[in-house]
Amino acid sequence: MNEIKQPEFKEMILTRTLNAPRDLVWKAWIDPNMVSQWWGPHGFTAPLCQLDLRPGGEILIHMKDPDGGINPMNGTYKEIVTLEKIVFSSYIAFEMDGKKPAAEIQITILFADKGSQTELQVRALPIKVDPELYPAVEGMEEGWTQTLDKLTAIFA
Repeated sequence: MNEIKQPEFKEMILTRTLNAPRDLVWKAWIDPNMVSQWWGPHGFTAPLCQLDLRPGGEILIHMKDPDGGINPMNGTYKEIVTLEKIVFSSYIAFEMDGKKPAAEIQITILFADKGSQTELQVRALPIKVDPELYPAVEGMEEGWTQTLDKLTAIFA
């Protein structure tokens, strides 16, 4: 049986300048009510958003797709530096043909004060990805781009 070798996934880095001070952008990432307003690609909503913002704390977000399906994203916070950095591992698993393939992605969010604006950087590094989820991970940049579009629109 041939084993599929995991591709060398590169770290995704996206940067946005948001038209809001850093404390408001920070709040958009730590307040479950705010996160649920923008999390997920276009057409997705986040009807469930639970955030235990502390190292070792859990994150659970249910993304509801346009067809009504629920796509859970859970993870564990690794590092929190107030107003500067959030690091968490994101675990994604989908039911496919009776199996539950999974992926682990390390997400780092950096916040930089730019006067009345905030520079936000999102870094995503795949750690482990089951072969069935290679296409999802390869599409991660588009998903994050759309998600950040929604976040940016909140502060437009």
